[in-house]
Amino acid sequence: MSENENKNDSTEAENVKEPESTNAEKIGAEKIDADIKVGEGGTDAVAKEQPSGEMPPPPATFEALLSMLFTQSMAMLGQIPDPATGQPTVNKPYAKHFIDVLEMLGEKTKGNLSDQEKKMHSEALHAMRMAYVSVKQS
Repeated sequence: MSENENKNDSTEAENVKEPESTNAEKIGAEKIDADIKVGEGGTDAVAKEQPSGEMPPPPATFEALLSMLFTQSMAMLGQIPDPATGQPTVNKPYAKHFIDVLEMLGEKTKGNLSDQEKKMHSEALHAMRMAYVSVKQS
């Protein structure tokens, strides 16, 4: 390749422009940024955006995560009725999965939890294990 061809190729690469963002893309990106900032610090703006009558999502905390895993485990052990049927359902493999996830979470966060978080984790894990062994497989 000649020196002139190399110069032309580099000049063409420099002249290539990125496509302009549309107004909708810019507004969408701003909304996502705002949602991320709200999620980091509080739920006021998220709560305002919810349609009337709906509860806003819980804050993204370790306690909320423990609560979700605990609730799912209890539901899989028949301790909470299935909302669709109103009847309790037992699914021990899924219940064990939620127990294992909570156990793994404890290992991965060891040394990084407050005393309250450690206590909540320990109590939730204990309650989930006791419920698991008390439920007979159907």
